[in-house]
Amino acid sequence: PLPPQYGLVFDAGSTHTALYIYQWPADKENGTGIVSQVESCTVNGPGISSYADDPAGAGASLKPCLDKAMTIVPVEQQRETPTYLGATAGMRLLREQNSTKAEQVFAEVTKAIRKYPVDFRGAQILTGNEEGSFGWITVNYLLETLIKCSFTGKWTHPPVEDAVGALDLGGASTQITFLPGTTTDDSNTRDVLRLYGTNYSIYTHSYLCYGQRQALKRLMASLHQGNLSSQQISHPCYPRGYQENVTMAELYNSPCVPAPSTPSPAQVLTVTGTGDPAACRTAIQKLFNFTCGANRTCGFNGVYQPPVRGQFFAFSGFYYNLHFLNLTGEQSLSLVNDTLWKFCTRNWKKLQKEFPTMNRTHLRDSCAASSYVLTLLLQGYKFNHKTWLNIRFLRQVSNVDVGWTLGYMLNLTNMIPSETPQRVIGLPRSNWIVATVLLAITLVLIFCLLTAMYYQKNYSGYESL
Repeated sequence: PLPPQYGLVFDAGSTHTALYIYQWPADKENGTGIVSQVESCTVNGPGISSYADDPAGAGASLKPCLDKAMTIVPVEQQRETPTYLGATAGMRLLREQNSTKAEQVFAEVTKAIRKYPVDFRGAQILTGNEEGSFGWITVNYLLETLIKCSFTGKWTHPPVEDAVGALDLGGASTQITFLPGTTTDDSNTRDVLRLYGTNYSIYTHSYLCYGQRQALKRLMASLHQGNLSSQQISHPCYPRGYQENVTMAELYNSPCVPAPSTPSPAQVLTVTGTGDPAACRTAIQKLFNFTCGANRTCGFNGVYQPPVRGQFFAFSGFYYNLHFLNLTGEQSLSLVNDTLWKFCTRNWKKLQKEFPTMNRTHLRDSCAASSYVLTLLLQGYKFNHKTWLNIRFLRQVSNVDVGWTLGYMLNLTNMIPSETPQRVIGLPRSNWIVATVLLAITLVLIFCLLTAMYYQKNYSGYESL
């Protein structure tokens, strides 16, 4: 048999970079839907967009994960291993801020990857809609809602409506993608995909600056701007008893956070947590514009969105925030609200005792981040008590991390054909199972037959005696 093939994809997000190593049977490419994740590697340090003033550092940061990949991919296959780097909202923001610095960062990461014996096919910035579409492809590919292999080795198409929606929350942007109940003429939020011979007209939109990290920065700035004359910021989403100092430069260092007309970069502000869940949610809601124009349905900020429909899989920040509170097990919305409310009223000392090993920043932000997730899903994307039960929060499907990277690689390697494959190359997994069972039954029958023959022979000898 041919050795399996490998593919490498860097997810260069706004807060961190991760490398995913995929594998698939060589005789199954372009038509079978069997790709497994061999390994993932988190790059140390922040996202590559944070290296705007040190582009060489962005390239150097990738080296340990590339070294790890070279120990996994066999030496004789490394030069044939397709390798990609996709950057998302962090680099989109940097490109808006300073395109020259963005190009320098890309030049350095390209130089670093080209030092390795792989088939590097380029680094690029994904658009928000591409990020949403590739995440949708990943989820549905792994769930086999696009195509399935029958016992006879033929491809079968599940009903189109079996496809599930995808909800993604990154550091700088958030994406919603699903099959709407009606067609839409809004070209900005529509994408038509042809996968395995079937057309899918999906709704997808990405909200830049509404990723978790940028949203929480905007929240802090909003609290400050509510009382610019004061050097104190009362933060209702931070635990009671928490206190820290931040400078104006730190608070307004993002293009998502418009600075006051006369900022004083060196000015120090004291932030004090008040642990007030009601005030926290009110402050978060001010980050959105929930009004829609006449005769128009929308998500928020006036962006068209049809009503949510069908099952949804929520991953990335959606999963991690609610998983911390043990709320990813299909709990009712009322239970989720009650749990979060109680958590947000705890004081800082008790939280530190209860979670002694947790990162200080993550623990501080847990109430704010989870409250933001609920506001985004319920008032932003318009889920309600009933449709909330259609959301599944998860990190993996079939031991593969859910995100845009797998869909991105499948698209760029043409592993999902636009037309249905005519036949299955090689024996599908289901057929292997059937064959194994039949072989086991045959061996048992042979054993029984030999045993019967043995006893028959002994019995005949006894009779003659």
